[in-house]
Amino acid sequence: MAKLSYKERKKLPKATFAIPGERKYPLPDKSHARNALSRVSAFGSPSEKKTVRAKVHAKFPSIGGARHDHSGPDNNMKSNRRR
Repeated sequence: MAKLSYKERKKLPKATFAIPGERKYPLPDKSHARNALSRVSAFGSPSEKKTVRAKVHAKFPSIGGARHDHSGPDNNMKSNRRR
């Protein structure tokens, strides 16, 4: 991820941020978008998580899309065990 200096961040338009009112989670490129998803997952409120995922997916459809359900039979450790 490219470093975003204070001056560069300050120059970004509000629309570049996932939460523009607070200028949180800048999304100038894919690496920042991935980082925003990671940070909001760890530290964001449920509403922030929903907003950031939606903004990332809108700007970069290849990332931040629907969450995957990992509870299926292929991912269940017990069902993959030999008997």
